[in-house]
Amino acid sequence: MASMSQAEVLQALKGAEAILSGHFQLTSGRHSDTYVQCARVLEDPALVTRLARAMVAKLGERQFDLVAAPAVGGIIIGFAVAQALGVKFIFSERQEGSMVFRRAFEVPAGARVLVVEDVVTTGGSVAEVISLVRQAGGETTAVTSLIDRGGVKKFDVELISLLELEVESWEPESCGLCAANVPLYSPGSRRLSS
Repeated sequence: MASMSQAEVLQALKGAEAILSGHFQLTSGRHSDTYVQCARVLEDPALVTRLARAMVAKLGERQFDLVAAPAVGGIIIGFAVAQALGVKFIFSERQEGSMVFRRAFEVPAGARVLVVEDVVTTGGSVAEVISLVRQAGGETTAVTSLIDRGGVKKFDVELISLLELEVESWEPESCGLCAANVPLYSPGSRRLSS
């Protein structure tokens, strides 16, 4: 598997026009002046394959039986990572506000599971997938993502990311962009009410 440096990953994101500037509400509910729109990266199957192989290379000698990802952001990169590892892939999705495995997806008892996400800020969706894996009798042995946006995570499993991108974010009541009446956008897959 071919590895990529953080500089190469950043260049790939910029080349795909995946880094946006403005006033954004993140999936976590926090606000930021920078948003990484990984869907732009995922438009390019060759780039997705290259990034997935780099993610697998960064995982080293770890062994996995299954890859799981939260919908929507983790589906394409999760599938590509599973393909590079040569293991099965499943994804979770929201049903009545809760993350669930549907479509007859199963986690075999004792399975070593890799959770894959595109961007992790607090990792709320990742934490929900880890919980589902544990409830099913599997063990999440690592989490990997294209980007780690920094901050305190809501999960207790090792995170191995291709790119660490320290981008400031604020609680809505502390957001200077809100105070300046800059229009707010929520480009993520899970919209939050204000």
